[in-house]
Amino acid sequence: MIEASPPKELGIVVVIPCYNETELNQTLVSLQSCSRPPCHVEVIVVVNQTDTTPLHIIKTNEKAFDEVKRWEGRTTGMRDHGFSVYGIFEEALPKKHAGVGFARKIGMDEAVRRFDDIQREDGIIACFDADSTCSPNYLTELYDHFKRYPHTPGCAIKFEHPTFGTEFEPKTYLAITYYELHLRYYNQAIKATGVPYAFHTVGSSMAVRASAYQKQGGMNRRKAGEDFYFLHKIIELGNFTELNSTVVYPSPRPSDRVPFGTGKAVNAYLTNGQSGYYTYNLQAFRYLSDFFQNIPEFYITKPELVTLGGQIPYVMMDFLSAYFFDDRIVEIYSNSKGLSSFEKRFYRWFNAFMVLKFVHFVRDNAHPNVRVELAALDLLRNIGYPAVEKIGSVGELLEIYRQLDRGESPVPVKFLTTKNPE
Repeated sequence: MIEASPPKELGIVVVIPCYNETELNQTLVSLQSCSRPPCHVEVIVVVNQTDTTPLHIIKTNEKAFDEVKRWEGRTTGMRDHGFSVYGIFEEALPKKHAGVGFARKIGMDEAVRRFDDIQREDGIIACFDADSTCSPNYLTELYDHFKRYPHTPGCAIKFEHPTFGTEFEPKTYLAITYYELHLRYYNQAIKATGVPYAFHTVGSSMAVRASAYQKQGGMNRRKAGEDFYFLHKIIELGNFTELNSTVVYPSPRPSDRVPFGTGKAVNAYLTNGQSGYYTYNLQAFRYLSDFFQNIPEFYITKPELVTLGGQIPYVMMDFLSAYFFDDRIVEIYSNSKGLSSFEKRFYRWFNAFMVLKFVHFVRDNAHPNVRVELAALDLLRNIGYPAVEKIGSVGELLEIYRQLDRGESPVPVKFLTTKNPE
């Protein structure tokens, strides 16, 4: 807990989990160098470890916390009006739960407590990482975005990994290019199915209102994927938005601290990159697109799964059977006042978690993963993107997908034709 009382002008709290980090200073410099919004900004750094953390990491954590305390001394009080840095050092978290999710939760819970102290339910809690930087307008655009959209519970913030430079070896930059292309391909493939929850869920690039955070039960304690599970709870509230007028730059560095995610993916590519980077086959998303088009029919006829044979692929029949499709359709219908209500409840059941389970099911039982660049090109062809044959590199392909994520596509991101044989 931070002992100092929050200023009444507090409007934004940036939460940064920190474990075995050596470049925290440049992250704090990046935030401090931002243009200032018309509210006070606090940065809460949560240095964390367990009682079984190796000694060399403990020493790194202690150095990081010393750095945070120096920042705290320089920025609190009247020394840097409008911007303060505070540190929380959790030295013995239970090993079972310790990790990035728990660290984010500690910082975000503290942010809520501080907003509650000044009765600021609409306070903004932004998630950042200890190896990320941002563009100079990050804080002002964050403030303006939530003011412009008073009903949004949260937003996904534009991110771009560095894909060239001298800080890392060239293969690292190639690895992050492939991995970011995978993230953007997956997001756009989901969008092409027509679902209402196609948003990026990157831990260093998201923000929520304090009220929405509390309403949805706060952050989880997952060791990885905490951002995905948390943000989709916020998305379910409706009116979720994207902030594309500023940029967060996550690090492309390799890491083995979490079981999956950016660092793990880069590390895996560096270890076995000659086989390429693989992602989900586009066919899984085409199946979903066909399936979702039948939602109005499901509302009218409430069909039993057995009657859908020949209309949907057998791999989807098998998947739906395992999740009690017949019972769910009847339950959803019984609690719906009309088609619109039915669709909302349907997508609440067949949510982002179900989509991920389904594409994994298809991968394991019907269509194996394919090279990410081939899948990404396939999706562009399927939505009618012009001049696909002129795309000459993975870097160029990634830039096109960045444009798609910014809403700058020359064509709608929707499958031109959906019916496709198994």
